[in-house]
Amino acid sequence: MKRQKSFGSEVPTLYIVATPIGNLQEMTPRAIEVLKDVDVIACEDTRQTKKLCEMFNIHTKLISHHAHNEKESASGIIELLKDNQNVALVSDAGYPLISDPGNFVVSRIIDEGFHVVPISGSSALLNGLVASGLVSQPFLFHGFLPTTRKQLRKVLREYKYFSHTMIFYVAVHRLKETLEIVLESWGDRKLSLGREITKLHEEFIRGNLSDIIDVADELKGEFVLVIEGNAHEKEPDIQEVDITAMVEELIEQGFSASSAIKEVASKTSIPKNAIYDIYTRSLS
Repeated sequence: MKRQKSFGSEVPTLYIVATPIGNLQEMTPRAIEVLKDVDVIACEDTRQTKKLCEMFNIHTKLISHHAHNEKESASGIIELLKDNQNVALVSDAGYPLISDPGNFVVSRIIDEGFHVVPISGSSALLNGLVASGLVSQPFLFHGFLPTTRKQLRKVLREYKYFSHTMIFYVAVHRLKETLEIVLESWGDRKLSLGREITKLHEEFIRGNLSDIIDVADELKGEFVLVIEGNAHEKEPDIQEVDITAMVEELIEQGFSASSAIKEVASKTSIPKNAIYDIYTRSLS
């Protein structure tokens, strides 16, 4: 068990600092104070963070910490903490670790016995949720949806029968295609689409999937999808869900589809033809 007292401690600390997602006026006084007081700021893009620092007269040293150097830079950050220096971790916008780098370094720092303290601030997923008009809890946050059709359909099958409100990020150029596949997989559900949240052109479009698809081509920006959960009018056939997952897992291991179906048949004693029917239905 590790017990941390965040205030009044002399233990070197990594501060996870949320930064504005578009509107710089949402930078909190505490976040500014922490960024001024720490010895080093580890950031996703030093050029982006430098603009933020200039805006708030912050002169702290910047170092790079991003997805491509995360393991190497994590070791460097731990050395700074061992040298009794405090470090702030920021991403380009929003909360670090939420669809941004940070999980690896935070886990290592906790293992090393140093403190990790969050500094609250902007989060696109929470803004999108509370303004959606849908049930706000419980909710499931997935992050960015896959950009390939196959992987997207796989994720949607996993979540199809969840009753929770679900929140997703979508790449700018994939909006209409993504919504069409969601409609095809889940049927017509209520949706709130948040666009350019906190920025000048912030917009929320609320309605049914089928309605929002009609205007998707004219929309630009960064998107947060908040979609209502399954009302459980139809319960899933758990056997079908499990069989499909078993076949897909073997295919990902290098089996051909026919070999995977044969292997699952031998493990479950379910006829190959039945497994074939279940698997092909999942692809439609």
